Amino acid sequence: ARAKIDEQVAAEHIGEPANLEEQALSLVGRDIFEKLVKEYTEKQWGRDCKDLPAFIIKRLPVRLVFDNNYFNDRYQGIPIGGYTKMVERMLEGTDVRLNCDYKELVAVEPDIADRVIYCGPIDEFYDYELGTLEYRSLRFESELLEGEQNWQGNAVVNYTSHDEPFTRIIEHKHFEFMKDENGGLLPDTVITREYPADWKPGDEPYYPLNDEKNNALYEQYAELARKEDRVVFAGRLGAYKYYDMAPCIAAALDLCEAELG
Repeated sequence: ARAKIDEQVAAEHIGEPANLEEQALSLVGRDIFEKLVKEYTEKQWGRDCKDLPAFIIKRLPVRLVFDNNYFNDRYQGIPIGGYTKMVERMLEGTDVRLNCDYKELVAVEPDIADRVIYCGPIDEFYDYELGTLEYRSLRFESELLEGEQNWQGNAVVNYTSHDEPFTRIIEHKHFEFMKDENGGLLPDTVITREYPADWKPGDEPYYPLNDEKNNALYEQYAELARKEDRVVFAGRLGAYKYYDMAPCIAAALDLCEAELG
C-alpha cells in the first residue's frame, strides 16, 4: 500500500500544495483521492477541491495500520451523557437568557457586564459594515427506527460520492454505547442524515469558508476587534476559524486563563 501511494504521489509532481486537491494528492495519491476525498469534499463545501484551502484535509491523519481512531490524540472520547449535560453543568447557577438578540440586550442594559466574550459572527457584530463573511451551512433530517437496536454499527458513516445528497448518517446511540441511563440496551434507534447547504445571512453558520478572500476580510474585522475595550471575540464564529472540538475547548480554557489570571 505504501509503495502504491508513494508511486501515485510521485506521479503528481506536487511541491508545496496550493489547495485541498493538491494536498490530498500529496498525502494519499490519485486512487484514494478520487474514491474517498474528491466528491465528499465538493459535496460538503459546495466548491471544487481546487478552490479550497489545503489545511482542511491536512488536519486528518493518514495511517497504514489498523487504527481507526479519527485523531492521533492519546485520549479520545465524548463526555458521559453528551455535550448537552456537560454544558448544563458548566452553566449551573448562572443567569442564562435565551431567544434574545445581543445588540438589543446591550441597548437596553448597557452596563450588564464589564467584559463581554462574544461568540457570534464577528461581521454580524459590526453590522457587516466591511462586507459579509461566507460560511457553509447544514440541514438535518432525523428518523426514529422502532425495533432497530443497531442500524449501521457505528456512530457515523460517511457517504463519499455524489450518488447520495447527504454527507453522513449519524446513529446517536453509539455515542453512548447503546445503553440507557440504567445500563440497559435501547430498543429503538434514531438516525440523522446530514445535508450540506448553501449559507446566507440569517441561516445557521456552521463552517467558516477560510479561503484567501474571506480570510482577508476577517483580518479587517479582527483589526476593528482589537480596538474594543470591553468585548473579546471567541469561538468558531468570533474567530472565523475551523475548530475541531478539542482545540476549541483548549482555546476557551486559554482565554479564561488570560482573562481571569
